[in-house]
Amino acid sequence: MGVMPYKARFLSLLAGGVLLATTAACGSGAAQTAAAPGGAAGDKPTVVAAFYPLQWLTEQIAGQDVTVQTLTAPGVEPHDLELTPQQVAGVGGATMTVYIKGLQPAVDEAVEQNGADKGFDAAAVVQTLPAHAEEEPEGGEAAHEHEHEVSYDPHLWLDPSRFAGVATKLGERLAEADPAHAQAYKERAAKTVAALGALDQEFTKGLATCSTRSIVTAHEAFGYLANRYKLKQVGISIDPEAEPSPARVAEVAKVAKAEKVTTIFTEALVSTKVAEVLATEVGAKTAVLDPMESQPSGGDYLSAMRGNLTTLRTALGCTA
Repeated sequence: MGVMPYKARFLSLLAGGVLLATTAACGSGAAQTAAAPGGAAGDKPTVVAAFYPLQWLTEQIAGQDVTVQTLTAPGVEPHDLELTPQQVAGVGGATMTVYIKGLQPAVDEAVEQNGADKGFDAAAVVQTLPAHAEEEPEGGEAAHEHEHEVSYDPHLWLDPSRFAGVATKLGERLAEADPAHAQAYKERAAKTVAALGALDQEFTKGLATCSTRSIVTAHEAFGYLANRYKLKQVGISIDPEAEPSPARVAEVAKVAKAEKVTTIFTEALVSTKVAEVLATEVGAKTAVLDPMESQPSGGDYLSAMRGNLTTLRTALGCTA
């Protein structure tokens, strides 16, 4: 990508003594806090969350007993995140890193090399769905190297019921890591599970009766949501950063016309150009369906998911 890989930058700074000076300083910054947690008596444990949905979940369960930091800043597309040397050091010094293996290769490598025994892989504690549930584009985009280095779809947070399963396991892991606050973690986890359960029921009821059940999305991020609520996802692209082939666009247009799709869904962090052209071709409009890969501009995970439900109900002609 035209820049030095983060491992090389890390080793270079370490050799010059810059990183040691940085992590020893008392300045501000999430990476500095994560680099040396628990140094003094009474210090809170530090948990590093890879990106927004995991940050939100960790904050709900951690409460005031943990310092929670994220590796992916708001508005940053998480799949190709590059870590700074301070962030790599933070992963090594944190009590735990909450991530989804295969979604962010740089995070995977940082955990493996600097904190493998303290990693919490959310995809390892719930049942996952296979990657590319829909048919791949004809002549497709080669390797799809970003999140699809693993055989499963990593976007599990878009199913509240599965995310609730992650919440339970994360509460247990935090309780093990910090026994002094074990009961509080378990109680907050149970409260979070209840909130996600209520959200799941809202989606189940809200999407029960709709005139169409097909959703055409900018990229295949909504497989879990579609699976949970009996929808059919048709992704224009598998990789959010890759241009779909003309054959794939034509194929999606054919499906959209046949199933009388009225809305083509776009995303805030992905170019809308192809989706807009497709919408014009099939006589549909566009609307934003948030894959929750970055912190919403307003509200939180729950409110953004409810916003998605409202958008889906309108687009699919749901009446219940």
